[in-house]
Amino acid sequence: MPVTIILWSHALAALLFAGVALTRLRDAGTALPRLTFMIALGVTALWALAVAGIGATDMVTQIAEAARNLSWFSFMFALVRRDRDTPETRAIALLYGVVGVIVVASAALAIADQAIGHETLPALGTVGVLLRTMIAISALVLVNHLYSTVAPPARGGIRLAVIALAAMWGIDLLLYASAYLSGTSSPPVLLATRGMVMALAAPVFAIAVQRNGDWTLQLSRTVAWQTLSFAATLLYAVAMLAATSAIAAFGGDNARVLQTAFVFGSTAAVLTILSSPWLRAWTKVKLAKHFFSHRYDYRAEWIRFTDTLGKPDEGAAPLDERIVKAVADLTDSPSGLLLVPDGTGLGIGPGWNWAPDGLPHTGNDEALATYLGASGRIIELDAVRSESATPEEIAAAPLWMVNESHAWALVPLVHLDRLQGAILLARPPVDRALDWEDFDLLRIAGRQVASYLAEARAQEALSDAQRFDEFNRRFAFIMHDIKNLVSQLTLVARNAERHADNPDFRADMVATLQDSAGRMNDLLARLSQHHSGRAEELRPVEVLPLAEGVAARRRAQHPIAVIGDRRALALVDPARFEQALGHLVQNAIEASDPAEPVTIAIMTEGGQMVVDVIDQGCGMTPAFIREKLFRPFTSSKPGGFGVGAFEAQQLVQAMGGSVSVASREGEGTRFRVTLAAPRSTSLEEAA
Repeated sequence: MPVTIILWSHALAALLFAGVALTRLRDAGTALPRLTFMIALGVTALWALAVAGIGATDMVTQIAEAARNLSWFSFMFALVRRDRDTPETRAIALLYGVVGVIVVASAALAIADQAIGHETLPALGTVGVLLRTMIAISALVLVNHLYSTVAPPARGGIRLAVIALAAMWGIDLLLYASAYLSGTSSPPVLLATRGMVMALAAPVFAIAVQRNGDWTLQLSRTVAWQTLSFAATLLYAVAMLAATSAIAAFGGDNARVLQTAFVFGSTAAVLTILSSPWLRAWTKVKLAKHFFSHRYDYRAEWIRFTDTLGKPDEGAAPLDERIVKAVADLTDSPSGLLLVPDGTGLGIGPGWNWAPDGLPHTGNDEALATYLGASGRIIELDAVRSESATPEEIAAAPLWMVNESHAWALVPLVHLDRLQGAILLARPPVDRALDWEDFDLLRIAGRQVASYLAEARAQEALSDAQRFDEFNRRFAFIMHDIKNLVSQLTLVARNAERHADNPDFRADMVATLQDSAGRMNDLLARLSQHHSGRAEELRPVEVLPLAEGVAARRRAQHPIAVIGDRRALALVDPARFEQALGHLVQNAIEASDPAEPVTIAIMTEGGQMVVDVIDQGCGMTPAFIREKLFRPFTSSKPGGFGVGAFEAQQLVQAMGGSVSVASREGEGTRFRVTLAAPRSTSLEEAA
C-alpha cells in the first residue's frame, strides 16, 4: 500500500508543480525572481516524476533532488539580492554558496556510490544521507533568514511561499534523519508522506504567487554577520564530517578513538584561536572591508556609545572614564586617556585601562591646547611620527605623546567652540591607518562627549554656586539678627550713661548682655555648613511667657504691650518661635513712632493658637505686601536687609503654621501668626 501511495502522491505532485510552472510562463520575463521561481517549479515537477517512476533511491532521482534544491536556493537568493546589489549581499551569497557546494557534493556522492557500488564502500551511502540531512537543516535556516529579512509590510505576500518551502525541507529532514539514525533505507511511510506534502505544497505556491505583488527585502549588518557566522559553522561541520568519514574508512579498529581525538583536538584548537582578540579584530576589519560598504554599523555603534555614556550600571566608573571607554570602543582601542584643561594647556586626566602615572609628561601642553581649540582636527600620531602630517600638527604634538609607541590618535573634545579636553586613544589590536570614516565618527563622538563634559562641569559649578548661595542667604539672615542686636546694645550703652548707678538697671543690663552674647554664639554656629539649626521636636508650650521674653528684650528700645491668656498653649519649637516673633516685633518697632506702643496679642480661635503683632506705624500698600513683603532682600526701610518677614515666615511654616498680614497706609500693620494648638488648653490638662 505505501508503495502505491508513493507512486500516486509523487505523480500528483509532479502534475501540480508542472501546471503551476506552465501558468507562470507568461509572467516569467527577465525578472530574476520570477524566472528562478518558474525554473524551480519545473525542476521540482521533474524530481517528483523521477521518484514516482524510478524510485527515491536511484542515482537519477538523487541528482534531480539536488537540482531541485539548487533551483529553490537560486529563487531564494534572487529574492534576497533583488534590487540590492550592495556589499552586504556578499555575506548572504557566501552562505548560499556553501550550501550549494554541499548540495553538489551530495550529488557527486550519489554518482560515486552508483559507480563504485554500495557493497564495496557502504560508508559513501551513510555520508550521502548525512549530507542530505545537513542540506535540509541548512535550507530551513535559509528559509527563516528569508522571512526575517523581508520588509514587515511585505511579509503577508511571502508567508505562504515560506510555509511551503519549510514543509518541503521539513519532511526531507524527517525522512533523512530517520534513515541515518536507523541505518536503513528511507521508511516507505515517510516517503508516502513526503509525496502528499509535496502535492499539497504545489497549490500553496500557486496561491502565494497570486497574492504576492512585490517581494522587497531589507538586509541589515546584523543579519549579514549572523549569516557569515552560520556559513563558517557549516563549513566547519562539513570539514569535520569529511575528516571523520575518512578516518572511519581508513582507521581500522582504532577508528572510533582516532575520530574522538581528532574532533576534540580540532575543536579545542579552533576555540583557542577564536578567543584571540587579535583574530576577532582582524576578522572584523577584513569582513568590513570586503563585505560592507561602510566600516561601521552606525546604528549599533551609536546605541552602544550612548548606553555607555548615559546608562551606567550600579557601581560603574565615573563619567570621565566612561567617556574615554565610549570613544575607545568605537575603534576597538584597548585603552584611552583623557586630557583635561589645565590653565592655558592640557594636563593628564583619568584613564581607561591606561595608567597615567607612568607617562613621562612634562608641562601642560599649551601649544597642543591652542591648536586643538582653534582647528578641532584629530591628530593621527603615526603621521606625526613619519612626518607626513601637517607642520601645525607636528609642532603641536608633544614629544611625550609621540614617544608613546602605542598612542594612536588624539581626539579633541570641542563644545561651542571651547576645548573641553582631548582623548588619547591606544593602538587597536589590528594596526591600521585612520580613514575618512574614522575621522568623521570620532569627530562627531568627540563633540558629543564634549557636551557631556561641559554639562557635568556646569553642574559642578552650579552646585558650588548653590552652596555659596546658601551661605550668603544664611549670612544675610545673621546680619539681620546682628543689626537687631547692635541696635539693642546701642540703646543699652546710651541708657547706661544716665542710669549706671541704678542697681535694677545694672541687673537688666547684665541680663541683656548675657542674652546678647548667647544669641551671638548661636549666630556664629549658624554660619557652619554643618549647622542645621537648634530645631526641637514640636511640643505644647505656653506662648505668653515666650512673648513676654521677646518683649522684655526690646522694651528698652520701644514700649511693648503683651496681652492674652497665660495658660494658652501652642505646638511649637520655643527657640524657632522666639526667633520668628522677634523678627516681627523688630519690624513693628522700626515702623512705629517712638510714642506709639507695639502690641502682642495672644488668643485661641477655632482650635488654633493666634499671635498678633500690631503696630500703629506707616503701614504698607497691597502691592508691596503681595509682591515684595515675603521676598528676601527686599525692604521698604532705608538700610533694611529685607529678610525679617521672610525668615519669620520660613520658621513658622517649618512648625506647621502660617503668617498673614493686614495693613493700611498711615494706619498701621497687623502680622498674624497661626499655630496648631494641642487638644488640651493648659499644661496640667496636657499632662
